[in-house]
Amino acid sequence: MAGNTFMYAQNLHKIYRKNAISTPVLKGVDMEVAEGEFLSVVGASGSGKSTLMHLLGSLDKPDVGEIYYREKRIDNLSADKRDHLRNHDFGFIFQFYHLLPELTALENVMIPLMIRSSVFSWLGNGSVARKRAITLMEKVGLGHRMHHLPKELSGGEMQRTAIARALIGNPALLFADEPTGNLDEDTGREIVQLLRELNEIDNVTIIMVTHNLEIARGTHRIIKLVAGHVEVPLQQHPEAFGVVRPESFDNLPEDENHPDETRRPAGI
Repeated sequence: MAGNTFMYAQNLHKIYRKNAISTPVLKGVDMEVAEGEFLSVVGASGSGKSTLMHLLGSLDKPDVGEIYYREKRIDNLSADKRDHLRNHDFGFIFQFYHLLPELTALENVMIPLMIRSSVFSWLGNGSVARKRAITLMEKVGLGHRMHHLPKELSGGEMQRTAIARALIGNPALLFADEPTGNLDEDTGREIVQLLRELNEIDNVTIIMVTHNLEIARGTHRIIKLVAGHVEVPLQQHPEAFGVVRPESFDNLPEDENHPDETRRPAGI
């Protein structure tokens, strides 16, 4: 493992089992992410993109393999320690937003800080959390919509709310699983531009799963998964973390068999 590597995964295998049926999804994936990098993971439906993100984000455990974050192994942590890691170090953005319908946009953004607080500490620090949530809502351009329920928001506004929620805990690493999958083309570009600004200005490390190669080419580096394997060789530590667009990526074909994954639920 490289000394300066922010996150590193080695020989990841994952098999999903239902009754007597076993479905191998990841078949020996090696990868690393440098601090401050914006990494895209691309591939056809069923290639293991979302499964890989779930393993790296401690939402699930590999059957075989190891995952390191800041030089400490995390795949073998207890459930409580993985919960703490997700709440304090990681942020998550999903294709389907996962906002609680009975809460306002502002209240949804505050949830991660409520989860990490006891009742008594929340009574003392709730106002501070609220101020930070308001600041983030304004940062993502929703200062005028923070008191609206999710059903009163557009798809782009719900995704911006989800981004603010992912940032409320000051995460060092942001996982984005098909963040533009349910959005129209123009709104999707706005969301990706917001992610780029978070990466460039706030130095948030981002791992983004996407089927959209146009979006992926605007990130620092691309990993392509094919049938549970990394097909495109890793390019470690891109120079100055500028936008890396190797010729091999420019010539990556659109997947003819799976042209659109926008309705695929997060998961395998």
